[in-house]
Amino acid sequence: MKKLIICFLVLTYSTINAQTIIQNKAIVYTTMNIIAPEDEESRGGDGEGRQGMNFRNMMDGETKITTTILNDKIKNDLRSETVKSSIYRDESKKLTTTVFEMMGTTSGFYVTDEEQAQMQARRDSMIAERRKKDSSAPARPEKREPQISFSSTTETKKIAGYTCYKGYLITTRLLGLKDSVSVWYTPEFTFQHVKFTGGISGIQGMMGNATLTGADKINGFVMGYEMKMRRNRRMEVEVTKIDFKKEINEKDFDLPKDIEIKPMREMQNMFGNQRGGGMMRMGRE
Repeated sequence: MKKLIICFLVLTYSTINAQTIIQNKAIVYTTMNIIAPEDEESRGGDGEGRQGMNFRNMMDGETKITTTILNDKIKNDLRSETVKSSIYRDESKKLTTTVFEMMGTTSGFYVTDEEQAQMQARRDSMIAERRKKDSSAPARPEKREPQISFSSTTETKKIAGYTCYKGYLITTRLLGLKDSVSVWYTPEFTFQHVKFTGGISGIQGMMGNATLTGADKINGFVMGYEMKMRRNRRMEVEVTKIDFKKEINEKDFDLPKDIEIKPMREMQNMFGNQRGGGMMRMGRE
């Protein structure tokens, strides 16, 4: 009996650590569900947005995401009751273009990775300057990047027809505080530029920048995960289907020609107080 258990564990370990195939083309269908706390309404909610719309809650509920991948190009189509958006990523140019429909108007903006880094640096600088001027603010320790590790288990379940293993992304922050995100992944394949789908990033003050940080440590493609968010929300993400056979060509990544797409710096005010725009994380790690 002991030998059988050892053989089973060896076989499982070998399966998890088998050679992962890097795919360069597919369409991935994902469902993302952001669940608000049940008692939020009774506590008064979060108030209305500046123009009568509660932007802080705009991503609550179910969102369907279709991710089209072809080599260095990625397109995410998002559809929900409140959101209709397409996000184009060109890895060769390090360029992200977002097209979205809101209140009957379609708009678009683009931004390079370098520009995003510069905007983040300016935001960090402004925050640091405000803290210096506020003598009543408590001193904060030097900012350090959190340490992230991944721990896999032998627990399995089927997702979209693939055997997936459960694991945990563990983040260690200042003072040794730890939090973890449970993930389900398949070791059968991955993509060069996409390690997962779903997740919210960059919507300042709304969704709390919830994204699957550290997915590059996973040997495979993430098929599902669950994580806590700010304001007592919870996000559940799961792949429902992956199509490797459907034909994909360069034209599928053409930007719409009937709208004006502007630089992101001209669109920053759309989400309030020049704090940046919103975009869906495409799983780049």
